[in-house]
Amino acid sequence: MDLQLSGRVAVVTGASRGIGLAVAHTLAEEGAHVVTASRSRGDLPDKAVHVAADLLDPQAPARVIERAVAEFGGVDILVNNAGGPPPGVTLPRVGFLTPDDADWMTMFEFNLFSAIRMIRAAVPVMLERGGGSIVNVSSGSARQPAPMNVDYGAAKAAMNHVSKALSEEYGPQGIRVNTVSPGPVLTDWWTKQGGAAGVIAGMAGADKDGVINEVAPQMMRLVTGRLVHPKEIADAIALLVSPRSGSTTGADFAIDGGFLKEL
Repeated sequence: MDLQLSGRVAVVTGASRGIGLAVAHTLAEEGAHVVTASRSRGDLPDKAVHVAADLLDPQAPARVIERAVAEFGGVDILVNNAGGPPPGVTLPRVGFLTPDDADWMTMFEFNLFSAIRMIRAAVPVMLERGGGSIVNVSSGSARQPAPMNVDYGAAKAAMNHVSKALSEEYGPQGIRVNTVSPGPVLTDWWTKQGGAAGVIAGMAGADKDGVINEVAPQMMRLVTGRLVHPKEIADAIALLVSPRSGSTTGADFAIDGGFLKEL
């Protein structure tokens, strides 16, 4: 299937690893001009333009969009992928009383306000080009509340609300806005030393590999019996930002191995 992305300009945040890295590679393979934003470059496509940016800096999103305009003349696609544990934070955190005010504010800065600022910078540029497509990477936790990572789930629930509101406001002007809600994805959030798998291993009396392969899929009731691969998320995002999805806006796509159970 030709996704008709050749020559389109895509900005991807949090692109140095995990889902963002997979998205950057996938869009580049489809012929898009890719501009990435992250603190380090990582193993990005050779042709990708990388902007070193800490998205906790309120001025960073505008600089990223300005660079895309300077390099390629505009922006057609924005993938707000940056999120998850803020720098220096280890998840999961269990219990409502565990995060304090500073934890809540940092979580919302990283998972909500950084995306809002990116959108605020990108929308005027997209409108000048007659439209565009925005995909905000949310989480199954936004719709599946639990006494774990409450601040993270709340930030992603707010992301869903903002995305739906934006789709209503800017859809008539040619900008489509959708969300993708992954379940547990096999990224360094889980696999790195001291990551989620290690934390759960300590709680469950298991080893890290056992958590990734058995404990976590069972604990989260994943129908597929395994964590999601980043490329599976990237493929869905590539289709969503494509003109082939021209009638899809205001939607949320769960790519989660069957994590969400409700209708």
